[in-house]
Amino acid sequence: MRPLAEFPAQDRRNIQVLLSDIDDTMTTDGRLPAATLGALEDLAAAGIKIVPVTGRPAGWCDHIARMWPVDAVIGENGAMWFSYDRKTRKMFSHFEKSDQERTQDRARLDALQNRILEAVPGAGIASDQFCRIADLAIDFCEDVDPLPQNAIDRIVAMFEDAGAVAKVSSIHVNGWFGNYDKKSMTAHCMSKRFDLDIAADNAKLVFAGDSPNDQPMFEHFIHSVGVANVRDFELDHPPQWVTQNRAGAGFVELAAALLQTR
Repeated sequence: MRPLAEFPAQDRRNIQVLLSDIDDTMTTDGRLPAATLGALEDLAAAGIKIVPVTGRPAGWCDHIARMWPVDAVIGENGAMWFSYDRKTRKMFSHFEKSDQERTQDRARLDALQNRILEAVPGAGIASDQFCRIADLAIDFCEDVDPLPQNAIDRIVAMFEDAGAVAKVSSIHVNGWFGNYDKKSMTAHCMSKRFDLDIAADNAKLVFAGDSPNDQPMFEHFIHSVGVANVRDFELDHPPQWVTQNRAGAGFVELAAALLQTR
């Protein structure tokens, strides 16, 4: 990873879309700082489209699409996207799976939830689980006492043994049935809403993140940025650039770097 200061000005000037994780990338200690919100407003005013790409639930994503200064939001690690047209007051959306498929998956996830909680003392169900439609989020440090790494590994193994995909964020282990991820749904959203191809138009996009579940994005995007706390993890596919500051302050640092070229 190279310092963000080495991100060439011409490359920053060509960025049209900022894709970004939310937890511990835009937020700090579980809250959205005023500085982050101000950076989002400034980016939008400069004509840069903003698309959060998060593991957070569908219910939150509807809210974010409506209430934040963003152009779309991808949720539950790629299960869906939402994009609100403020002129027509219409919400556009796309879901990877049908209602029937999600109902079938939910029954399997509910059974798996019970097995995980029995097998991993101290683990909890994410407080936002009631807003989710496609995955199961096991809390290992957000609203429970932090679990050791071997407990987190055990949760991942139980998801995978059941045939589910498991991804570790900075706060949750998210599990779901299906072969989608943040990258695949980003590709769909960029194509349908912004007429962009994440391969052909790779240089027009930048992704910011902080944790292992961001690795498909770090690997794909030419311009990928980790906020400084990404150094807390050993990644097979680290970002190209890294900020000096952690969490929300790192996101503000990236926003400033993009705005400097406008």
